[in-house]
Amino acid sequence: MAIERDNPGDLARRAAERRGRRSDRRPADQWRRESYCLPRLLARAKARELFERYPKAAYMTEIEFWSERADGQIEFVVRRLPSAD
Repeated sequence: MAIERDNPGDLARRAAERRGRRSDRRPADQWRRESYCLPRLLARAKARELFERYPKAAYMTEIEFWSERADGQIEFVVRRLPSAD
C-alpha cells in the first residue's frame, strides 16, 4: 500500500482554508492605529480631540509614536482599543 504525499501547493491551500475558517476569532493585535502629519498647533488640537473622543481610561488611548519632521510638521500615531468595555 502506497502512502500518498501532498505537494506544497496542496498544503498551502489547506492551511489558507483553515485560516479562513478561523475568521470568528479576534486578530492577535486588537489596537486601532491612526497616523497623522500636521503642523504643530493642529497636531496638538487633533491629539486633544482624540483624547476627548476616546478617553484614556476607557479606550487606553495613547500617542504611540511621534516625531518632528524636517519641514516642521509633527508626525504621530495614536493607538487605542476599538471599543470601550
